[in-house]
Amino acid sequence: MAINIAIDGPAGAGKSTIAKAVAKELEFIYVDTGAMYRAMALYLIRKGISPKEQEKMEEACKNAEISIVYEKGAQQVILDGENVTEYLRQEEVGNMASVSSVNPKIREKLVELQRVLASKENVVMDGRDIGTCVLPHADIKIYLTASARTRALRRCKELEEKGIACVLEEIEADINDRDYRDMHRDISPLKQAEDAVLLDSSNMNITEVKDEIIRLYKEAIA
Repeated sequence: MAINIAIDGPAGAGKSTIAKAVAKELEFIYVDTGAMYRAMALYLIRKGISPKEQEKMEEACKNAEISIVYEKGAQQVILDGENVTEYLRQEEVGNMASVSSVNPKIREKLVELQRVLASKENVVMDGRDIGTCVLPHADIKIYLTASARTRALRRCKELEEKGIACVLEEIEADINDRDYRDMHRDISPLKQAEDAVLLDSSNMNITEVKDEIIRLYKEAIA
């Protein structure tokens, strides 16, 4: 029987980094749901659709083909036959994903794909509503968070390492705005599942968070 680990939390909490590390150590499949939603957001942006045009989103998503493949152990996201992995971390794409992900038609298409995969394989899946909606029966649920300032500092460091200038206060304001939208959306709002373990990574490094989740996994299967 497949084992599922769900990791939820707000933007910039380190969910993807931690989920990848946990999946690698346990030799599970890492399913980056956020990347799938970002791929759909990129598709909508390329179609010239604005965040306010919900009906156009619903029509357009029917024709989008999104898949995840692994090449040399690394996840690659394929949109209509093109590897778009390198474009998915752009701020514009992230903001569109936050808006478009609440559209029922878009969610319906992607959630079905995620559930089918999780029913067949041992997976680590991260996102905003994995433990509450996508995989409500996951064996282990984690709610990973950190303060808005900590998340903004991490994001600025990422941008600066790429040679991109940033203003900390603007990044933090954007994170707070996205948190509010994610937590107050009508469909599957971001929240901690009742049976999820809360992990605040503000004062923890990647290894410490990963080791704690591995410990919880071993405790659960024991």
